[in-house]
Amino acid sequence: MLRLRLFLIASVLLFSNTLAQEIPTRQDSLKGSITPERAWWNVVRYDITIEPNIRNHTLTGKNRILFEQTGKRTGEAMQIDLQAPLQIDSVLLEGEKIGQLTKEGDAWFVNLPNLQQKIHAITVYYSGAPKESVKPPYDGGIVWAKDSLERPWISAACQLLGGSVWYPCKDHYSEEPDHGASLTVIVPDSMVAVANGRLTSLESKHGKSSYTWAVVNPINNYGISFYIGNYVVLKHTYAGEKGDLDMSFWVLDYNRQKAINHMIPEVNLTMRAFEKWFGPYPFYEDGFKMVDASYIGMEHQSAIAYGNQYRKGRYKFKNLTALDKETDRLIVHEMAHEWFGNNITMSDMADRWVQEGFAAYGEELVMEELFGREVGREFYITRRKNYIKNKQPLISPYGIFRDAGPDMYFKGWAIVHMLREIVDDDDKFKALLREMNRRFYHQTVYSVELENFISEYLEINLKPFFNQYLRHASVPVLEYRQEGDNLSYRFVADVNDFKMPVKVKGTGRDVWLRATTSWQSTSIESRDYSEELIIDPNFLIQSKNVK
Repeated sequence: MLRLRLFLIASVLLFSNTLAQEIPTRQDSLKGSITPERAWWNVVRYDITIEPNIRNHTLTGKNRILFEQTGKRTGEAMQIDLQAPLQIDSVLLEGEKIGQLTKEGDAWFVNLPNLQQKIHAITVYYSGAPKESVKPPYDGGIVWAKDSLERPWISAACQLLGGSVWYPCKDHYSEEPDHGASLTVIVPDSMVAVANGRLTSLESKHGKSSYTWAVVNPINNYGISFYIGNYVVLKHTYAGEKGDLDMSFWVLDYNRQKAINHMIPEVNLTMRAFEKWFGPYPFYEDGFKMVDASYIGMEHQSAIAYGNQYRKGRYKFKNLTALDKETDRLIVHEMAHEWFGNNITMSDMADRWVQEGFAAYGEELVMEELFGREVGREFYITRRKNYIKNKQPLISPYGIFRDAGPDMYFKGWAIVHMLREIVDDDDKFKALLREMNRRFYHQTVYSVELENFISEYLEINLKPFFNQYLRHASVPVLEYRQEGDNLSYRFVADVNDFKMPVKVKGTGRDVWLRATTSWQSTSIESRDYSEELIIDPNFLIQSKNVK
C-alpha cells in the first residue's frame, strides 16, 4: 500500500536529515527510499512458497507478486529486494520467463516489457542460504534452533532487516499487499508449520507436508513469518467487541499445560484492556495466534512469536520491579503492536517511535486496568528512570531504513504518557486512541500525519510539543525563580515557540504552570512549595532554579 505524502513530510524530512551525522550509502537509499523502480507499482498480494532444508540451513522458494501499475514508469525496471546470500534464480511475468535481471547489492532490477493492463503478476524463484540470526530477534534473519528435546525448531525474525532477508518482496515500510498474503511452508511430515492468518490447506505426500496459511488483510513485510516445530494447538473463542474472535495457541507439545495455565489467561486480560482502550482487535477475519518461538518474541501479525518462558515479567531482564512481575510483559507488549505496528504501520522506519512508544504505553494501560490509574503512573515512572538517554532525535533520517535506537521505547512511551497528562480527561484520551485506530485502520502513515491528527482531534496546537520531543535530542528545561509568594518561570527549549502545561507539586496542592519560552509569573503560597520546585514526575522535563 504505497502512500506518497511528500507534501506532508517535506519539512520533517529536511529537519531530520540535517541532524544526521552519517552520510547514507547507496545501499541505504536503495533499501530505505521510494526509488523510481519502486514508485510506479503497488503490491496487491503476495503468495509465497518455501521449502527449508533443515540439515544444511538453506531454502528454496518462490513468491507470486500480484501488482498494480499506479504511476508512470520512468524506465523499464522494477525493483525487487532479496538479501544476499539468497539469489534470484528466475522471474516469470504471466508465466513467461524474463531474461534480463541486474543486481545492485540487495536490490534486483527486473526489466519488464510495456504493460498493457494495470494488474499483472510476476513469480520470483529463489534459493540459497539465508542470513542466520545470531541474537534473535535483534539482528534479524532465519533462526535455526532446537527445542529442549533437541528437535529442530525454525522461525524467522526480521523487523530490523526487513522481509527480504528470507523472501523477495518490495521491502519498504510503506508497502503492504492490499489484499493480504499466503505462505505455503513445506516440511517433513513429522513437523508442523505455522504462519500468519488461517490455515487454508494441508497436503501430505512423499513424507512431506505442505501447510498453507493466509491473511486477507494488509500486512507489513516483516510481519509475515513462519514457525516450524513439534507444535500442538489449543483453540479458544474470545467474546470480543466485534463478536467471537478465533484464538489459537500453537505451542511445543511439552508446553501444552503451561499455555493453559499461563498464556491463555494473560492473553484474555490483555485483550480486554486493549479492546477497551484501542478499539476492536484489528484482524478478526484472520484470527489471533500466539506461537512458541526460540527467541523472546516479535509482533508478527496474527501470529505473535512468544518466548518469555511462561512467566510474569520479562525473561532475562534485570532489575525488575514488583510491578514488572504482575503481568507477562512480553505478551502485553507484542499484543499492543497489533494496534500500533500492524494496524497502524509507519511508512518509514525513521518513525518507529510511534509503534514502540504506543506499545510501551499499552503496558501501562494493562497495569492500570489491573490496579488503577495511580499504579499505572507508578509503573511508568519506575520504568522510565535511567532508560532515556536523549542522545539523538527520536525521529531519525528518512529514506535510509534506520530507526532512532532504544529511546524509541521509553521516550516514545513518555510522549504518549505526557499527552494524557496534558489532556487531563481520561474519556477524551481513550476516545483519541480508539479514533486513531479507526481513522488509520490498516494503513501505513508518517509520524507527522498522526501528530496533525492528534492536534486536530484534541483541539490543541501540539506542533511545538512534537517538534521538541521528536526532532531534538534534548528535553526542555523549566527555569524558575521564587521571590516570596511570586513564582516566575519559563521553558528553555530548542523549539522557539515551545509551550506545555506542567504540574508542580506542593504540600498543600499541586499547581499547573502554563509555561512557554517567555517569562511568566504566578502567585503561590510559598510555605507550600520548597525552594527547589518538585516537578510532577509524569512530565519528562528538566528544571533549573535561576535565583
